[in-house]
Parts: sequence; structure tokens; C-alpha cells
Amino acid sequence: MRIFRTLSTRYLVVLVATVVAVAVGGAALAVAASRGGGTTPPPKPLANALHDSLAAPDVAGITARIKFTNRLFPSGSLLGANLSALMSGAGGRLWLTNDGRGRLELQSDAGDAQVMWDKSTLTVYDASSNTVYKLALPATSAQTPKDSGRVPSVAAINSLLSKLGADADVSGATPTDIAGRPAYSVRISPKHDGGLLGYAELGWDAAHAIPLRIGIYAQGSSSPVLQLAATDVSYGQVSAANVTVSPPAGVKTVDLTAPAAADSQGSPAKPDFAVVAPPTLVGLPRQDLRLIGHDGELVVYGQGLGAIVVVEHGADASAQNGMLSSLPAVSLDGLTAHELATQLGTAIEWKRNGVSFVLVGSLPPAAAESAARALK
Repeated sequence: MRIFRTLSTRYLVVLVATVVAVAVGGAALAVAASRGGGTTPPPKPLANALHDSLAAPDVAGITARIKFTNRLFPSGSLLGANLSALMSGAGGRLWLTNDGRGRLELQSDAGDAQVMWDKSTLTVYDASSNTVYKLALPATSAQTPKDSGRVPSVAAINSLLSKLGADADVSGATPTDIAGRPAYSVRISPKHDGGLLGYAELGWDAAHAIPLRIGIYAQGSSSPVLQLAATDVSYGQVSAANVTVSPPAGVKTVDLTAPAAADSQGSPAKPDFAVVAPPTLVGLPRQDLRLIGHDGELVVYGQGLGAIVVVEHGADASAQNGMLSSLPAVSLDGLTAHELATQLGTAIEWKRNGVSFVLVGSLPPAAAESAARALK
């Protein structure tokens, strides 16, 4: 399927970041699991396995049955939160076309969910809350080279793997079977600044270069934090009706696309509160400071997956609760904060001096709380 060969790095980063962000708020990153019993391909060096898979003929579309498991949140951490298939795990189906459209349908007693995407928009429909979330994907640059149809050489793939090896440990290609298909899998783990992430696994169909397994594991864990298990997969034409679902009438729509921040003269707006952004935070240097929306500030400390991100907004005096207010309370030097702790990171929200803070990082709760206390 050519979409997987030519999708730009920018689109991949946006897609992965979106899925991770939705996972923190109630959806998930995924891992596909093998059902076993199928044949395995012959052993090959990783570059050769990738090259030979990419050189295979395109497929017209993909249809798969899946099982989704979510172990991201500790038991009881989301007490009182609105649960859905995205939060509790579910079974479902997946459809992909060869022009970049797709739909993931999850069904559970907690509430169904639909995740749909094309080249311009990611849409998530959560039936349990009757809410649609939309995120505009960045447009492809007009200067982006056209797809030449050429498969990268083994030497070119080895060069890319060498560059990746500067920041990550990359295993060889392990022959396996996924959903009854001959496949290869590879494990990638960060060499530094990995936060709580242990490693990721990718498995793909040896005959078609179709990703069939993407897994996220926390440090010290042998079980995936999040898992999307393909139990059956087939290739063939997929109709437009299978990748498009219209939400019911009366649905609430939430646009997650950040608005452009500019005043009437086109100059960046400035927040109307005193931004708290010390040059260092718990030993991490400040790397970025930027306006988000019309009244928010984003501050980044450190680099890579070990970075700490702080978002500040002017607190709405009429708003009693923040977005994490239903979660467990913790004390920050006399202030009451609310905390979401997961196996891959922690988010803390609090208010002080008319400013609302949200701190997020791939670090354990105690370390996140220390960073929040130091933010003065």
C-alpha cells in the first residue's frame, strides 16, 4: 500500500503525537498481537527485510479484525471519569484504503468509538459522551517531491538505520507471524531521554510492507502498556462507505486544532498574565517558550521523551473545575492540584495567582510533583 511508503515524516509525527495525546485523554496508542499458527518468513538482515517488503506489489486496501487492550492507567485512577471503548479496551474492525483514508471501529459495553482519518483531518467519535473530536492535519507542502515509485535501496535503508541508531537501539528483524501472516518484527528503544518509555515494537507483513504490529512498553515491563491485536487481516478493495461514518444528530463537536494567534495587525498576541518560565526546572534547561492560542503559553524543559512541558493560561474565575478536576488531588506547598498518573507519564493541573498550569512529562508522579513545586 503506497500510503505507508510515501507518507511524509511530518504526517507520521502528527499522527503519532495525536494518538499519544488522545491516549492521555482517553484513547490509545496500540500494539498488534500475533494469533500464532501461521508460517514465518526466512531470516534476513533488517535492511533487506524492509527492502523486500517495500518492493512487493501494492494492495488495494486492508480489512482487519482487531482487539484493543488499554493498560495505560492504573486501576481506579479514572474513578468518576467518562469511560468508553477508548479507555476500557474493546474489540473491533479496521479498514484502510490505498488513498490514505481509514477507519477504526471499537465496540464495548462501556461505549463504542470510531476513529477516522484522511489526508486532511483526524476525527474521533466517542459514543459514550456523544462527542466528536476533530484535528486538522498539516497540508502537504507544494514543494514536496512527487512519489517516484522507487523502492529505497538496501544501502539507503542501512544509512537511515545508522542515523536512527545514534538516538536509539534498533534490533534485527525477527521472523514471526502476525494474524496468521508471515511477518517481521523489530524492537526500538531510546538510548537517552526516554522518560518512562521502555521500548517500542513494530511488526509488518513480510509480503506487503503493511504495518501489523506497533507496541509501546513502559520501563521494566514485559507486557505492552497499550495493545491493538490484529486477529485476522485480508487485502482487497475497500469501499468509501467503510471508511466514513456520520455521527448521529445532536452530537457535540470539539475542534482540537490550535487557532492562529495574532492581533489585528498580524503580530503575535501576548498573554495578559505573568508567564512563569524560569531558565531551568529541576535541572533541565528551558528549550522553548511560545504562545499557543490567544491566551496561553507553552514552555518546554529538556529534550526528547524526557522533556517536561508546561502549559499556562489565564485562569477563568467563573470556572470551578479544570480538565483534570475529577482526578485524585495532591498538595503542592498548600495548593490543591489534580494528577493523572499513567505508566508512561504524569499530568498535573493547578491554579495559582490567577494562572492555570498544566505540567506533563514522561516521569513518575513524585518527580512531576517536584517539578510543579519548583515552578515559581
